[in-house]
Amino acid sequence: MSPTMSSCRAIQPDLVATATGDAVPGAEARVRAHVAACAPCRQELERYRSIDRIVGDIRRAPVGGDHADIVRGDLEWRLAELRRRAVTARVWSSPLGPILIARSEQGVVLVEYLDSARGLEASRALRRAGVEVLEDGNETEAFYQQILEYLAGERTRLAWPLDYRLAASDFHREVLQATATLPYGAVVSYARLAREIGRPTATRAVAQALRHNPLPIVVPCHRVIGGTGALTGYAGDKLALKERLLSLEGVPVVRARRDRRISRDAMYVVADHDREYCVPTCGSLSTLPLWRLTLFATRDRAESAGLAPCTSCRPDLHPLSA
Repeated sequence: MSPTMSSCRAIQPDLVATATGDAVPGAEARVRAHVAACAPCRQELERYRSIDRIVGDIRRAPVGGDHADIVRGDLEWRLAELRRRAVTARVWSSPLGPILIARSEQGVVLVEYLDSARGLEASRALRRAGVEVLEDGNETEAFYQQILEYLAGERTRLAWPLDYRLAASDFHREVLQATATLPYGAVVSYARLAREIGRPTATRAVAQALRHNPLPIVVPCHRVIGGTGALTGYAGDKLALKERLLSLEGVPVVRARRDRRISRDAMYVVADHDREYCVPTCGSLSTLPLWRLTLFATRDRAESAGLAPCTSCRPDLHPLSA
């Protein structure tokens, strides 16, 4: 493969998949057409096939002692490494500005807001990731289209396979996985999220982890707010994007003198792990701290999360004013 040829970089994932028999429809044809005119990639394809054949032969052969196990393990590891490094990415235009989407064999690995549309070289996250990045829009276009539908208000869920390899630690991964379950049109505080993962004293660590979320939008850290209701750090310093995404989901945001915050008294409330949602003045709810609450923008969003209207305050009969 010539490292200067974008077509060679783009075909790499298909080379690996073709060599191992895992190519999606159409990929093998693209590979055949490319390698017919590209000797370096033709050699790469044969190298991948050789490794795959050797691994297959060793798997089928009787085990011949410790040495055979070592050789088998080494070759399987090499093939796994080839697949693991095949991360494809592309920068797409969006209403939020340039967005990079990257995916691996396991799923989407990165969604990154970029400050310019200069291409993959504008990505700080990819430079730090230690992966081989190949530019290819075919692998990420479906995800891009779903983001456009979400931003147009036509989609409330992004059901993507996710690869959390860019999580900085097991704790970071745990925070990301918990955040991925937050429903559309709802907000919780960092303190509540810390309690949900069994780390009640780790509020600041949770906030820091989400400040470096490698998968914004699909792991919706914009739905996590400060203990006072204030919008805090998003994708570094992009608070305006956080406000925009919350407003898109119907979450009321007000601008105070020093910050932007959700309008708690205009949202439906669920306390602790209750299965009913209430108006914010029901019982003692107005005095409870945010770490005990989940707030929903609308009744529909609360009911979509499997909640029933409170039998005392009856938000179904006495809804909040729009």
